[in-house]
Amino acid sequence: MSKVYTTEQLIQILRSERQACLTGKRLKLAITVSGNPIIDQFIRTDGLQKFSAYQDFKATIHEYQKEHQVSGIVWREVTVKGKTLRYPEVDAQLIALPGDIEVLKTAKNSILEFWNEVTVGMDLYLSFNHGKEHQLIIKDDVDRIAHRTEWTSLWKSENSNFLEITLQLGWGKPEDACYKREFPTSGSEYIHAVNPGNRPIG
Repeated sequence: MSKVYTTEQLIQILRSERQACLTGKRLKLAITVSGNPIIDQFIRTDGLQKFSAYQDFKATIHEYQKEHQVSGIVWREVTVKGKTLRYPEVDAQLIALPGDIEVLKTAKNSILEFWNEVTVGMDLYLSFNHGKEHQLIIKDDVDRIAHRTEWTSLWKSENSNFLEITLQLGWGKPEDACYKREFPTSGSEYIHAVNPGNRPIG
C-alpha cells in the first residue's frame, strides 16, 4: 500500500509549489487574457500564468484530500489577556472534508465562550462591503448572528498599543465561506473587537 500524505505534508507541498509558481518555475502557458491571439500578444500574462499554475496544482491536492480522506484541519492556539484557547481551523490552502465540518461545529461553543470572555468592555464592529466598512454593533447582535451560523474561527492583531480580535462566524464550506464564492450556501460574517475608541484595521 502506498503512503498517504498527512495534512501537514500537504500544506508543505503546497507551500513549496506556491513558491515555485511565484518565482516562475511553474507556468500555465496555455492561459490567455482576452482569448484573442492578436490582443493577447501585447498583454503580459506571466502573473496570470503563475496564478493559474498554482490554482491547478491546488485543485489536484484537493482531489487527493477527498480520495484519501486527508483532513484540512490544523490546530491553532491563541492567547488573549492571559487566556489561551486551542481550536481547529481549516488551513487556507486546503478544503474541509465532511468530518472536518463536524469538528468545526463541535468547537463553535468553546470559541464563542472564549471570545465572550476576552472581549468584555471592547467595542464590537461588524464588517461589510468585503471588509472595507465597519458598523458598530452590540453583543446581542453578535449572539443573533452566531445563532444562525455553523462554525467559528478567530485571530488577533496585537502590538504594544493596539488589540483587535476578529471572530469569523461561518456556514457551509470554509474554503468558500471567506470569499463568498458559493453564497448563500457558504458564507461568513466577521466581527471585530477593539479597545474603546479604536477602529478595526483587519
